[in-house]
Amino acid sequence: MLWLFLGGFLALPLLFSLIIQDGLSFLYLTEMLALFAMSIVTLFLCKKPATLTIREAYLIVTLGWVTFSLLGALPFLISRHIPSFTDAFFETVSGFTTTGASILKDIEALPKSLLLWRNMTQWVGGMAVIALAVAVIPFLGIGGMQLFKAEVPGPIKDKLSPRISETAKILWGVYLLFTFAEVALLMVGGLSLFDALCTTFGTLATGGFTPTNKSIAAYSSPFIHYIVTLFMFLAGTNFSLHFWALRGKVRYYFYNPEFRFYCLVTLIASLLIMIARLAHGEVFTEEFFRSTLFQTVSILTTTGFVTHDYETWPFFTQIILIALMFIGGCTSSTGGGIKNIRVLVSLKFIGTELKKLFQPHGVFPLWVGKDCLPEGVVLNILSFIALYILIFFIGVMAMTALGLDMDTAVGSVAATLGNVGPGIGTVGPMENYAHLPLLGKLILSFLMIVGRLEIFTVLVLFTRQYWR
Repeated sequence: MLWLFLGGFLALPLLFSLIIQDGLSFLYLTEMLALFAMSIVTLFLCKKPATLTIREAYLIVTLGWVTFSLLGALPFLISRHIPSFTDAFFETVSGFTTTGASILKDIEALPKSLLLWRNMTQWVGGMAVIALAVAVIPFLGIGGMQLFKAEVPGPIKDKLSPRISETAKILWGVYLLFTFAEVALLMVGGLSLFDALCTTFGTLATGGFTPTNKSIAAYSSPFIHYIVTLFMFLAGTNFSLHFWALRGKVRYYFYNPEFRFYCLVTLIASLLIMIARLAHGEVFTEEFFRSTLFQTVSILTTTGFVTHDYETWPFFTQIILIALMFIGGCTSSTGGGIKNIRVLVSLKFIGTELKKLFQPHGVFPLWVGKDCLPEGVVLNILSFIALYILIFFIGVMAMTALGLDMDTAVGSVAATLGNVGPGIGTVGPMENYAHLPLLGKLILSFLMIVGRLEIFTVLVLFTRQYWR
């Protein structure tokens, strides 16, 4: 059924190719028909399961992302615009995992229909195609909660409806509404429908792909920069809060401790970067304010759009941006990273441990808002953060072993594991990943999938207990 969806999503680039007559319409049509045939044959050959276990859900989710990346790479490969399989796979993994890391040296050289497909991979991956499948395909209604738990990012899931399929429909409804809203506003700002669509797909997915070589810097309009900043911030927010806000309960934003922490991190990081830039001799202007806010929100939400080469800023600002790559967006958002709720819980846990030094026999429950977190949830969060950092260090060691300098190794691993896109060093905001060795690209592709599926979903497949 997921392959059937992938074939359906090819309809938009097919239509666009027919309109502009770029010669790729037969390619899209052929792949669509092949995917439909594969899906139908498999449905007839495979018996519908009576139940769907959590083990099967983990396998479906992981294989879903891998096969999507393999099949989604075919338009790049067959058209010969990305002739290398490794490069095409890397680019497509980067799309579906909403990372935004690219191997393309000249993005604008690709046909527009192919650029549209490139950005659509991010939009599809943004709210998770598994959730879409659960929402509209009764066949996957069995075990829907298992799929949802395995796919939706974050340690705390918000069930907006008693039926998990209804929850998925609600989330996708909000996602679609924001998509139409941003496309309309960007067109009001002067962008063409094509540029507005591609930019919106990259924004709401917190992906970072654009149809230009200069990212958002290609658009000089301050209005466009502010609109993209707003929707990046919204995309990095828990989508459940957007649903309640649309129902008239805007106060839920400010009742939510994670959202308050998210706003605080954005404010503090922006102020620190501004102070560092001012201390370095820059002058405060509207463009200075706009570029700082844009880049802070872009990196924190793991979008990866660029309006300014932040590697020309003071080194202290780059340390802050790397820290933001680790924090990421909110739970149940399209953002990557560790997630704000996990960082908040870990800080509160440190606070309770410090209290125990003075009152060793005291009992200090860990409260997040009005919720007292069970010990199991806290341990899960702490183990996730520890594993995240461990994987980061292993990734850095692997990349340095391949000959990369430390800046590039740290930047590439932090940017791919956190699903950010641009890093520092030779994979900075004005560079790309094309020069990396083949094995390095495969390692980073694995890190993108691990980061997008929140580590445990993938790593559990490599345990002996899973296969018993």
